[in-house]
Amino acid sequence: MSPTTEDTLRADVVVTFLRMERAPAAPAPAFPKGVDVHTLPACSVPHYRRLYNTVGGPYLWWLRRILPDQELAALLARSAVSIHVVSVDGVEAGFYELDASYWPAVNLSYFGLMPHAVGHGIGHAFLRHAIDAAFAMGARALTVNTCTADHPRALPAYVGAGFRTVRQVAEVWDIPVSLGLEIPRHLRR
Repeated sequence: MSPTTEDTLRADVVVTFLRMERAPAAPAPAFPKGVDVHTLPACSVPHYRRLYNTVGGPYLWWLRRILPDQELAALLARSAVSIHVVSVDGVEAGFYELDASYWPAVNLSYFGLMPHAVGHGIGHAFLRHAIDAAFAMGARALTVNTCTADHPRALPAYVGAGFRTVRQVAEVWDIPVSLGLEIPRHLRR
């Protein structure tokens, strides 16, 4: 059963699809002191939801919020999916998710920092870590998408890292009211 318009809020977004076909030649930027990135070999559903909701809350990340726990657990258990967490002085600060289901292309399904970590000089190095991890797997291409609901520096960061825009698509999102997400004024229908 799909939600009625009374059960949803509408947001107008433009989604930009990007692609990179070879690893950057320039050396990766160094992380500031105290920053560590590790792969979660078995990410639990509650842990993933905490990462996803904390990172994506300000940017209308809602699709995985409505995914039932059983479906999310199955997705996280797939060998093609890996979750990587960045920590600053032992405190989780963000994550990225790689999905190699469309091998030899890998998709950077989610990437972001928690609100407390934004603006502290780790974003570019963390993005490069994601890029390098994908190409270290032997990928022939890395894809990602971002949208006008994401942080305003997301698209410039992807382009600056070497991604090229493939296409842009205008979408209308019907976001369930029950999620309690705030629709930014510039996206309100």
